[in-house]
Amino acid sequence: MSDRPLAADTPAPLIDLPEWKRFALAAQTCAPRPDALDLIEAPGLALDSSGQRHSSDLMAAGEALLRARDFDTQRARLLAGEPVNVTEGRAAWHTVLRAPEAPAEVRAERERMDAWVRRADAGRRWRHVVHVGIGGSDWGVRLAVTAFGYAGTWRDVRFVANIDGHAIEGGLAGLDPRETLVVLVSKSFTTAETLENGARAREWLTGAGLDPAAHLAAVTARPDRARAWGVPDDQIFRLWDWVGGRFSLWSAVSLSTTLAVGVDVLEGLRAGAAAMDAHFTQAPLAENAPVRMALAGVANRSVLGQGSLNIAPYDSRLANLVPYIQQLDMESLGKSVDAAGRPVGVPTGPAVWGMPGTDAQHTFFQWMHQGSDGAPVDFILCREADHHWPAHHRQLLANCLAQREALMRGKTLAQARAECLAEGMDAARADWLAPHRVHPGGRPNHLIALPRLSPYSLGALLALYEHRVFTQGVIWGIDPFDQWGVEYGKVLARGIVAELDPSSGQASRADTAAASGAADARHDASTRHWIERLRRGGSP
Repeated sequence: MSDRPLAADTPAPLIDLPEWKRFALAAQTCAPRPDALDLIEAPGLALDSSGQRHSSDLMAAGEALLRARDFDTQRARLLAGEPVNVTEGRAAWHTVLRAPEAPAEVRAERERMDAWVRRADAGRRWRHVVHVGIGGSDWGVRLAVTAFGYAGTWRDVRFVANIDGHAIEGGLAGLDPRETLVVLVSKSFTTAETLENGARAREWLTGAGLDPAAHLAAVTARPDRARAWGVPDDQIFRLWDWVGGRFSLWSAVSLSTTLAVGVDVLEGLRAGAAAMDAHFTQAPLAENAPVRMALAGVANRSVLGQGSLNIAPYDSRLANLVPYIQQLDMESLGKSVDAAGRPVGVPTGPAVWGMPGTDAQHTFFQWMHQGSDGAPVDFILCREADHHWPAHHRQLLANCLAQREALMRGKTLAQARAECLAEGMDAARADWLAPHRVHPGGRPNHLIALPRLSPYSLGALLALYEHRVFTQGVIWGIDPFDQWGVEYGKVLARGIVAELDPSSGQASRADTAAASGAADARHDASTRHWIERLRRGGSP
């Protein structure tokens, strides 16, 4: 890690740029035009931005803003593996993990893992796989296994992430230890949740009279730590320091994916992502899908004040896409200072949330349509289904298109009144009821259409979001690859864990401070109260 200060040529704050002021004005004065089709055909998907504000002036202002932020240079540095993670002084070179011409060490590790999985498949080993990891070591694998193993596989794959003991208890319940592989995924091999859950799994294997080493695999950037923990060398797979957890799906982190749904699925994911990388690199800005999504996102958040982004995949197999993008977006863009440590001066990363349609329509779409705020929406659909019930798929697609059209077009008071009268109401009741049936419309959205849900199209979709996040980080001037907020909570938790132990000396010191009436400088009053109460077993 580098502790060098930023160079003297650090870019100016965003809000001081005349290009920013021009972009903001163009976004404020540009009305949505849903009747003007705005479509980009990109690898593996089509992006329809017709539901966003768009005009030639806004696009020109966006391109000028990107030039002012030196976007071409920043993109080239990302793709070349230069240290774009400025606060930690390292690269964020996840794109090389899916590059057709990857460096020799990446290709060698890819081939080693694939060969290991193929041997396991040939021997029908590991009927059960317990994947132990959290955050970026969990969501991508969970997404891929759910997407392509939704109809079941011959291996039962379970996921254990949370430190809650119920998670590991449920993850191991009913499994035959003799046919179980426990996969530990931690870049640093110090992640508290992963190691604690892994320890319980190791005890479970030992209790069954087995040698745990024969049933453990690890994916990490610290093979020495995994080796010391008891994982044999031939079952340790490498991650690199320049791969961030939330960008690590393309690496050996997906060992459990390959065991569940096959090596070919991971290869397809990489191929789709590599094709999107090429599009991101080569397409003109006006026809560049990640760039166009980023400009719309910045306009919605920083100019129009939209505080959140809804992800609405109309495919039940993509349920885990929502938390995957939630982590990617919020952990990357949840920053309020730029790379020079200055306040950005405008709202940055939105809250990301959602669930698959049509479930979402019966949960929160009322708020989306008629609430005072609403939220931009990314609708995602697959043109073709992989089941044999075409009527189901027609209804699914119709619901997606209808919800999107209603959000864009809305319904005026005059339309609502006419609708009431057409239903046979008298004029007085129509006047009373019509305001309740008004939809404001003009709610921004994208429609992302995949031909079908294949590894290639999902890989392209995930890379689309990665590059959209990176581009927004460039515009805002923030580092999208660090996560200091997460680290702070971890540090505090380590101290509190010791204090919650009744035999801990730290807890005794807290007792002494409380008894003397002195303030414990380590904690606020509420935290001190709950440490003491929970340490005593919750009694008042």
